[in-house]
Amino acid sequence: MKLLCAATFCSLLAAAQTAPREKIDVSKLGPQVGERVPDFSLNDQNGKTWTLSSIMGPKGAMLVFVRSADW
Repeated sequence: MKLLCAATFCSLLAAAQTAPREKIDVSKLGPQVGERVPDFSLNDQNGKTWTLSSIMGPKGAMLVFVRSADW
């Protein structure tokens, strides 16, 4: 079983390395600095609901999204 998985992985890796990858301009992904985001409603890790208006302060708000390794 391990040998089969290793062979499959190697063939997938070889295919991925030979296929040309399109460059992605990450500076154009998502909202840009200073751009207003649409209203949202999201739950935090404790189940509390947050909206854009609930986090907005007198100078605005900063949203930071971090993806953990165990998602």
